[in-house]
Amino acid sequence: MDISEIDTPALIIDLDALEANIEKMGRFCHENDCNLRPHIKVHKTPAIAHKQIQAGAIGVTCAKLGEAEVMAFSGIRQILIANQIVGPIKLQRLAGVTRHADVSVAFDDPQVAEAASREALRQDTTIGAAIEVDIGMGRGGLQPGADVVALAKKITKLEGLEFKGIMGYEGHLQQIDKMADRVPQVTASLKLLTSTAKMLKENGIATEFVSCGGTNTYNISATFEGITEIQAGSYVFMDVEHDIEGLDFQHSLSVMSTVTSRGGEHRALIDAGIKCFGAEPIFPRSVRKGIEVVSLSEEHGWLKTDGSAPAVGERLQFYPYYSPTAVNLYDKFYCVRKGRVEVQWDILGRGKSQ
Repeated sequence: MDISEIDTPALIIDLDALEANIEKMGRFCHENDCNLRPHIKVHKTPAIAHKQIQAGAIGVTCAKLGEAEVMAFSGIRQILIANQIVGPIKLQRLAGVTRHADVSVAFDDPQVAEAASREALRQDTTIGAAIEVDIGMGRGGLQPGADVVALAKKITKLEGLEFKGIMGYEGHLQQIDKMADRVPQVTASLKLLTSTAKMLKENGIATEFVSCGGTNTYNISATFEGITEIQAGSYVFMDVEHDIEGLDFQHSLSVMSTVTSRGGEHRALIDAGIKCFGAEPIFPRSVRKGIEVVSLSEEHGWLKTDGSAPAVGERLQFYPYYSPTAVNLYDKFYCVRKGRVEVQWDILGRGKSQ
């Protein structure tokens, strides 16, 4: 069908832009001899993950166990859960999914590692173990250096666990706008990770991967000596948050809405609000110039225009501020090429917060 036949609000993918972004990142990582394990929390969709793997990605990164289950059962074999999996219920599921894919998970606590080992033995399987290193974000992870070495030594002695490597995330530096400011700060953060990998090697512990990186720092992390893979994910869609210096991926994701009311010469109302864009600190950006979102309620968006307001019934598209939260609000993508819907993809990982 034609794009004009889609009911709104709807999540739209520009397939040409999406495929160009996937190809660009795959080529960059290949040329810089760095593996790509893209984060699928952005799109939550096996069809897109398989496209990334076809373009050179070695597997995927997930935020949650539920996402990893969706990816594993869609045929993806290399999965990193960049998060701690805690408690007997989740550890049972984790051990179960390792029977269908090569799954590694982040650890930063010895007692959790012991519990994972017991569950892996109970189910006669092996869980891949990565240690998360706090490289400045102050979220999860151990401090670089000795604490990581101590946990790695423990993990190598636990049956049912296979030590794979270390990971960190320079997420606190993703929004530095100027490249000249971003490079030295990211470099200092990455040194904490690579120096820890060196300490592991000095203690006779091999690392299969040293993983980090986001879209805003991909061209620093992927070229940094000692980093073996990056987890960038938002490059597939791009959004308002990722409009910073040094990135030239295309916007491929938008929310299409309909003008439902015209409140004067320069004001209009659309049928998409917080439940369609997410409750983000910055409003979505109009694809069409001269239109600005000035307020959002649950179901409505208020627009201000430079010129004449769009007519009631007119379709408008907006780039979300942050793609992952917008995507999690929808059941499917309408994938469009040259104005026609080519395919619809179910967002099978949406709502997988457990």
